[in-house]
Amino acid sequence: MTTWLATIRETFKTQLWPIPTIAVMVALVVGFGLPELDSALNRHLSERVSGLLFGGDADAARSLLGAIASSLITVTALTFSLTVVTLQLASSQFSPRLLRTFTSDQFVQATLALFLATFTYALTVLRAVRSAGDSGQAEFVPKFAVSLAFLLAVASVLGLVLFLAHLTAQIRVETMLRNVHRDASRTMRELLPRRDDAEDHQPPGPRTPLDALQLLAHDDGFLTRIDKDDLIAVAVDEGALLSLDVAPGRFMVRGTPIGAAWPASGGRFDTEASDRVAAHVAGCLHTGFERIASQDVGFGLRQLADVANKALSPGINDPTTAIHALGHISSFLCDLTDHDLGQQQLRDEDDRVRVTLHRPDFAAYVDLGISQPRRYGAADPQVMEKIFQVLLDLTHRAAPEQRPVIRDQLARLRGTVDAQTFDSAEQTALTELGQRVEQNLGGPPAGSGNS
Repeated sequence: MTTWLATIRETFKTQLWPIPTIAVMVALVVGFGLPELDSALNRHLSERVSGLLFGGDADAARSLLGAIASSLITVTALTFSLTVVTLQLASSQFSPRLLRTFTSDQFVQATLALFLATFTYALTVLRAVRSAGDSGQAEFVPKFAVSLAFLLAVASVLGLVLFLAHLTAQIRVETMLRNVHRDASRTMRELLPRRDDAEDHQPPGPRTPLDALQLLAHDDGFLTRIDKDDLIAVAVDEGALLSLDVAPGRFMVRGTPIGAAWPASGGRFDTEASDRVAAHVAGCLHTGFERIASQDVGFGLRQLADVANKALSPGINDPTTAIHALGHISSFLCDLTDHDLGQQQLRDEDDRVRVTLHRPDFAAYVDLGISQPRRYGAADPQVMEKIFQVLLDLTHRAAPEQRPVIRDQLARLRGTVDAQTFDSAEQTALTELGQRVEQNLGGPPAGSGNS
């Protein structure tokens, strides 16, 4: 799936309205069409088949359809209310950035679609029921259509029960952390090649000349998508080399530098070419008012860190939740060590580097995952112990070139611990964990002392 289709899928998935809207449209079509089919088949039904269908008169059909419509709109309002309460709870108790996780819940979308479709279908069929004498016509009761309305009503009752059970499970922090971790891991696998599959000894991209054209952001907002194929096409058509310093998830401010462009043959662009290149590059960068996960590997990690930060705030004071979140952070970072990070080079059909994208490296992701929890949980020895455990887990998976990042984080973590007033038992336990991390890293670097 192309990045454009992935973004469309992400946008479609995280909105509550698309699936219910489609269900309402389908209900309208079926509600108009099925009574017509009833009219053609009523005279040809056997007694056995007729016995399985709705057998009441027009007044009974109207009463049934009216009861279904009125009850379903009430149930739909209840469902929306419970969903809003859940969103408020997630925003205040855990993180505002978890709202997209809830609105993308397909079970919630399907339940709302079922309720709204049943309501719409019952109203649509109701208009087709005719009593004897209405406009001089004979009585008409669409048996198939009314029977289907009854089945949809029963399905809606079962859907309400399952929705309540599902909602109870979804508001648990363990479920939320699992869902965020799963989505973040899927984005990582889709966007980042594994280290084994990446090009060995990839040379650095072309060096940016001092007189290169400075590319400026054209819009304010989060960078949500980069059209990589279009960037290559722009570079080839203009005979240019491009270097972008922004990655999806970065908030761009209009008029600030985001990269550079220069002719592949050397020299500088003239004024007309400069304006053309800048406009074409801007068309390849898409912004939005919020971060989305389609190309943003760090978004899921940001959500996990936010849950830990919120749990460590004085208003919440839930270090156990923070420790659970750090466990998911550790798993995500360990998986990240298996993937190629840092700059990405985009090549043309002749295998020449045309575009260099500067992406976050391993150090940036590790810092995002544990720096804020380390600061906000500094006074809790169990949180400190868990962060030591995160670093210990990373020592088992990190490549040699990634180990200096862990060593730097270890030094910062030790400095945080040393500034606290833990008792001797807690201090000893944390010191031993630090020594285990250092041992796995191969001991302290030359010329440094032990702390």
